[in-house]
Amino acid sequence: MIAIYSASRLVTTGILMSFAARQEANAWTAARPGYGDFARLWDGHWYYIIAVSGYPDAIPRDASGLALENAFAFMPVYPFLVRTIMLASGLDFATAAVTVSAVAGGAAALLFHRLMRVWLARGAALLATTLFCVAPLSPIYQVAYAESLQLVLLLAALLLLIERWFVPLAFVVTAMALTRPSGLAFALALALYAVWRWSRRAIDPFPPRERLTVVVVTAVAGLAGLAWPGIVALATGDLTGYVDTELAWRRPYLGPVELMPFTAWWQGAQWWLGDVRGPVLLGVVLAAAAASFALPAMRRMPVELRCWIVAYAVYLLAVFFPQSSTFRLLVPLAPLLGAVAAGALSPRWPRGVRIALAVALVVASVAAQAGWVHIAWWVDGYDWTPP
Repeated sequence: MIAIYSASRLVTTGILMSFAARQEANAWTAARPGYGDFARLWDGHWYYIIAVSGYPDAIPRDASGLALENAFAFMPVYPFLVRTIMLASGLDFATAAVTVSAVAGGAAALLFHRLMRVWLARGAALLATTLFCVAPLSPIYQVAYAESLQLVLLLAALLLLIERWFVPLAFVVTAMALTRPSGLAFALALALYAVWRWSRRAIDPFPPRERLTVVVVTAVAGLAGLAWPGIVALATGDLTGYVDTELAWRRPYLGPVELMPFTAWWQGAQWWLGDVRGPVLLGVVLAAAAASFALPAMRRMPVELRCWIVAYAVYLLAVFFPQSSTFRLLVPLAPLLGAVAAGALSPRWPRGVRIALAVALVVASVAAQAGWVHIAWWVDGYDWTPP
C-alpha cells in the first residue's frame, strides 16, 4: 500500500507543480512558486496564522456586528501539531504542514486498505485503495490542510467501531472532532448503529453493558462535536462566535443569514441553478443517492460504514452551504470507494471488462485531479472557487 500511495504522490505532485509553473503572482505567492508556497494556499494561510500566532482574543466583527472571516473557523489539532513539529525541528510552516499531511495520507491509505479488507476480496480492496490514493481530491493529502489527518482518525474510528472497541473509539472521535467538524456526524452514526444493534439483538446479542457503553460513547462524540464552539465561546466571551464565524464564509453568496438547519442546500441550489431548476436537480441527486443503497455492493458494505455515510450526508445537508469547498467536504465519504470497486470487479462482468473498468476508474480519477486543481486550487484571477 505504501508503494501505491508513494506512486500516487509522484503523480499528484507532478499535477500540482505543472500548475505552479503557470501560477501568476497573487495574494499568497509570487509567480511560479515552489512546492511549499503553492501547497499553503487558501485555508493553508489560516493554519499558518494559527500555527505561528494562535487564535485571536475576540471574534472580529464589522460595524454592523457581523463576524468577519477569522481563525476560529479552523480547529486546533492540525495547526498545533504542525507548530509542535516546527518548534522541535526548526522546519518552516510549509514544510512541516506538508509533511504532516503527506505522512497522515500514507497512514490513511494503510487504514483504508485494512478497512476494505473487512468486507472486500483482495482485488477489490486493492482497487478501492488505489482509487483512494488517486481520488480527484487526493491532492488535499499533501497540502497544508487538515483533511488527511482527519481521515486517519476517521478510518481508525470506523475500524474500532466494526471491531467493537468502544472505549478507545471515544478518544479517537474526540481528537477527530477537534481536527475537522465531524463529532456530531459520528454521534448520529453511533445512534443509528445502536438502533441497528437493538433491532438485531435476538441474533446478535446486545447485552446491557454494551448498550450502556455505546450510549456513553455516542454522548462523548456529541459533546466532542460541540466542544470547539464551546471553547470559542469561553475564550472570547462570545456565545455564538463560532457559528457566526462560519456564516461569514456564506455571506458573499446569501448576505447576512442565520443558521437554519437543512435550508442551506435548498438556498444554494436556487443560488447556483435558479429557483426551479436548482431544487429539482437537488431532489434528483438526493433521490439517486438514497436509491444507491439498494445496489448489491452497498448492501454488502458493513452496516457501520453505511451508518457513517448516512450520518455524514445528513450532517452536510443540515449545516453546510454548497459551493466549491463542498467537493473537499465529501472526502470523509471515502468508504464509498469500496462499493465502487466492488461493482467494477463484480463477477457478473467478463474479466476483460473488469480490467477495463478498473483502468478507466484510475485514469478518470487522475484526470479529475487536474480538473479540481484547475477550478479550485491554483489562483487564476477569480477568487470564486476556493477549495
